[in-house]
Amino acid sequence: MTWGAEAKQRPEWMRVRAASPGSRFNELTSIVRENGLHTVCEEAGCPNIGECWGRGTATFQIMGETCTRACRYCAVKSGKAGEALDPLEPAKVAAAAERMGLRHVVVTSVDRDDLPDKGAEHWAQTIRALRRRSPELQVEVLVPDFLGAEETALITVLEAEPHVFNHNIETCRRIQPKVRIKGDYDRALHLLQRAKELWSELYPERGPLLTKSGIIVGMGETDDEVIETMRDLRAHAVDVVTVGQYLQPSERHLPLARWVPLESFRRFREAGDELGFGSVFAGPLVRSSYRAEEQRLAAEGGSRVVAY
Repeated sequence: MTWGAEAKQRPEWMRVRAASPGSRFNELTSIVRENGLHTVCEEAGCPNIGECWGRGTATFQIMGETCTRACRYCAVKSGKAGEALDPLEPAKVAAAAERMGLRHVVVTSVDRDDLPDKGAEHWAQTIRALRRRSPELQVEVLVPDFLGAEETALITVLEAEPHVFNHNIETCRRIQPKVRIKGDYDRALHLLQRAKELWSELYPERGPLLTKSGIIVGMGETDDEVIETMRDLRAHAVDVVTVGQYLQPSERHLPLARWVPLESFRRFREAGDELGFGSVFAGPLVRSSYRAEEQRLAAEGGSRVVAY
């Protein structure tokens, strides 16, 4: 393992090609700008933005640019309160997704602890707008923890009928308090399991809700702790897991502890397969929404396809 000062030297496998001018990347950038939308691809500095936008996929970030948390690893801007919600945002997201010709869309948001319902109704309106505008579109939601309104918020979101429910646990139990402000390991696990339970109660005639979570590595955890986190997720009926390398956004953020070697990601994939996940995407450049449609199709096929 590479720790401390040596971690500043980026290994070759962490280098990605920038998007070329005139590509699909620029077309999607234009659509996002015209609609006044935000994407987590840009806000969080995702290393895959060139590849994903070049393939015509993007992850929309709703409810503004300002998060009411200040997690030490996250590049998204933080503050005590976010902007006023844009009532037209759900329609704008739906229109942009249609223009992009998406088959699978991922929607995420900042945490909005300043809102009474934590933004749950805005979430529901966005899901419904997407489904109305593009009935064949598969809608994946990457939700916050809705702290203090978990049960009612979950019901509100699930009644809008997303196709995939994602909530990222982010890291192992031991270092959660250090890296996640107001985050809680057990609350994340409960949210994922409860979403599946509520779905079955709301729609007993349908199959189970596909649930998903992501882990960031390189923040001070060990490989064994990553696998223990995967074991906890599977014990709470999570179907899809992603594991990717942490990149320190700036000097004021949590220092990078290590570059996780490729052999470790191979071990995570093998462990996930043994644990019975429907899909495991583990690799240095993997992010929660990376190739999200492929993740869903692998899990739905029951093939335990393991990829990165």
